[in-house]
Amino acid sequence: MWQRLQTWIQKRLTLIKGVFFLSVLLLVIRELGRIGHEISGEQVRSALGALSPTTIVLLAVVGFIAVLPMMVYDFTIVEFLPGHFSTGYILRSGWVTNTFTNLAGMGGLLGASLRANFYAESATKKQVVYAISKIALFLLAGLSLACWVGLIMMFGFNVGTVYQGYWFWLLGGGLYFPGLFIFTRVNDSEFFADLTWSRELRLILGSSLEWGSCALFFLLIGWALQLQLDLAAVFPMFVVASVAGVISMIPGGLGSFDVFMIFGLGLLGVSRSDAAGWLLLYRLFYYILPFGVGVGLFVHDAGHRLNQFLAGLPVAIFRRSALWFVTTFMYFSGVMMLLYATIPDVVLANKLYMQLVPYMFYFLSQVTNLVMAFLLIGLARGIGSRVSRAFWPTLVVLVLAIGYTLWRENFPVGLAILLGLVLACLLLAKPELTRQSFHYSWGGLLIDGSIYVGTFVLYTVLGLYAIQGHHRHFATLLQAWLPASTQVWLNGLGGLLIALVVLLTINRFLSVTHSDWLTAPFDAERVRRVIQNFGGNEVSHLAFLRDKQTYFYQADGQDQLLFLFRQKADKLLVMGEPIGNQDYLLPALQDFMRAADTAGLRPVFYEISEELTLRLHEMGFDFIKVGEEGHVDLTDFTLAGKPRRGERALVNKFKREDYHFEILQPPLSDAQYAELRAISTSWLGDETEKSFSMGFFDRDYLNEAPIAVMTDKDGKMVAFANMMPTGDHKMTSIDLMRSSQDAPSGIMDGLFVYLFLTCQEQGYTWFNLGMAPLANVGVSEFSFIEERVAHLIYEYGSNFYSFQGLRAYKEKYVSDWQPKYLAYRRRESLIFTMLQLMQVINRPGAAVKGKLEPKWLSHLLVDEVNWQNRD
Repeated sequence: MWQRLQTWIQKRLTLIKGVFFLSVLLLVIRELGRIGHEISGEQVRSALGALSPTTIVLLAVVGFIAVLPMMVYDFTIVEFLPGHFSTGYILRSGWVTNTFTNLAGMGGLLGASLRANFYAESATKKQVVYAISKIALFLLAGLSLACWVGLIMMFGFNVGTVYQGYWFWLLGGGLYFPGLFIFTRVNDSEFFADLTWSRELRLILGSSLEWGSCALFFLLIGWALQLQLDLAAVFPMFVVASVAGVISMIPGGLGSFDVFMIFGLGLLGVSRSDAAGWLLLYRLFYYILPFGVGVGLFVHDAGHRLNQFLAGLPVAIFRRSALWFVTTFMYFSGVMMLLYATIPDVVLANKLYMQLVPYMFYFLSQVTNLVMAFLLIGLARGIGSRVSRAFWPTLVVLVLAIGYTLWRENFPVGLAILLGLVLACLLLAKPELTRQSFHYSWGGLLIDGSIYVGTFVLYTVLGLYAIQGHHRHFATLLQAWLPASTQVWLNGLGGLLIALVVLLTINRFLSVTHSDWLTAPFDAERVRRVIQNFGGNEVSHLAFLRDKQTYFYQADGQDQLLFLFRQKADKLLVMGEPIGNQDYLLPALQDFMRAADTAGLRPVFYEISEELTLRLHEMGFDFIKVGEEGHVDLTDFTLAGKPRRGERALVNKFKREDYHFEILQPPLSDAQYAELRAISTSWLGDETEKSFSMGFFDRDYLNEAPIAVMTDKDGKMVAFANMMPTGDHKMTSIDLMRSSQDAPSGIMDGLFVYLFLTCQEQGYTWFNLGMAPLANVGVSEFSFIEERVAHLIYEYGSNFYSFQGLRAYKEKYVSDWQPKYLAYRRRESLIFTMLQLMQVINRPGAAVKGKLEPKWLSHLLVDEVNWQNRD
């Protein structure tokens, strides 16, 4: 049965520990409630009112010192147990155990339970029980010795003779120590084998110091109260009352000890009210205040264990909550001060505003209120964005604002507590401030900009209206809104201009970046090595456009993976999948996201696969499908048969008209480059180049790979497409595909066919035709709202981009469609993210005229019906 019980306990050990901690917390709450019921605040104020502030501080300090001798028990108990415990851990655990036992001992059961919990990590149950039992034997050794001291004082020195009638209490208590000492010395059982002379003497000394310091502190309180009596005569009665308290087994001797002491002090001429005050101070400084510290340490320890058990989640939630509270309070105070500085008469007549006034900062000057308001708002944005550089300026501003507000308002206790909580939360949230730099999100800029611009416009309009005097017709309605005078209005306007400088200065201060990888120049050779060593992908060739930055992940001193990205506001827009050794994908993603987070930026992954999307979803990303990528299977591509009669007719047409297909190898000659430039210029017309997810005409970029061209009978180039090698010999693709205005109809389709055949001959198995944006996005009634909106754009957006036409054109070649996704951080605005992505692709400031579809696509769609009828 014992073995079964042990097995049952072992299986439920975590639950038992949780119940134990919960039970102790409930006990603590019950004891605090009982103390609050027995000791009123009025009693405490009355008792403390008889003491000077210096005396109160002295008693508080000495009360804590009087508790310290009990730490001897805990420093001794660890000697009986295996394992190593740090001095700090022993002090914390000992303080909790002894202060809890003082107030709610439960016959020593609570102390034993707490010590078993604190010190049983590396010991067996038997070792723990033995160690606790040895300590428990000596807890009363000091009190027993004090009984003999009391007897000697009364009968040997005639001190406290009025208490001689209590001799049997002292004698009974005094017999405990001799009996214990003899028992431990003559007993040769295994239980006392490790109880050496030094350890036993240390325990006896510790117990003697505990009870001695307790008694001396009680007498110190009598001295502080300046009562006219012989304090030495109180000692025997204190010992008698302590023995009575122990025998009663009431926690802390509450009640029994007090009754004995009140009666005993009365024998020395101390009134009951003075005796009650004496006992109250003793309970307060020796029991309650140390117990309060013990509660804090216990909660800290319990919280630490709970935090470890839950993998740090509680502390993270606590710190994030503190960060949110500080940020919210700063915004609240800033807006409240802003309203008071601009339209004081309006807000002071508002009941809701007046109810919130006691919880805000307050400055006398209008200009000071305006500047401080925007200072708080600017710093709140930095704190909310977890920027480390915002901590010390925020702390200084809050301390100044709190000090000035409390001084002006004659130190209201409620506000002092609230503002103290704000400071405490700021300090608590400091570990969360891990980012080195600040970047305004569009949402944050919209909010803060609206606050400032709205305030400035409203204040300016009201001031000008007041100066022109038009308000006389609406005096009743507008009087409260208008500035009191022109001078007041000018002061406020000046304050708003100063506030703008403050906001810009804060933003500049917080935006200082130390992330060199964000500004590192493009290293083409380094990119080539990664592609050569580990292979590339469908976007790796876009790196050579040099319009994106690169982030390299290294392992064992070698580049393993690289990310292509461009920064926009607070986003890092990552183009496609990471390039390189996919065995390091997970650590590379984590490393990249840590670096981005430290820099105050949020990654967004564009045109990524379903596999990477799901992996990012596990790392806190939401996603939306942005289209499908078409792959042509070159292994079975042929012009033979009825399905390819249109393409076969087109190829025959170009052969008859003496058009030729060829591959230009880099580097391009000046003449070749000039011809390609003329084609590109003709194709673009009045439109502008795109970038980021697609190439643009650039000589360095074109020199990175072969170029497929179509020439007419005179050898003049009329169309071209640059190849996009992927680093392996399985899949290839093209990027730019352009034709001149005088090129024949269907030239691009012909170029595609020749490319398919040529790549097939070179051993490639797949040809990537690129994206069909928004294809098969949001087709289900259960799709996300964002995806269903995207589907409407696909269905009805042909006036802006021929989504369906592009999909239909590629469909006749594509063998397999692969979905592509956009992954963005949760709770980020998808609308802002998409707009930022569009800006990057279309290049900021580039005006696009006409349709966004490629011109060659328009020609292909027009001629599609005719080609189907040719053979």
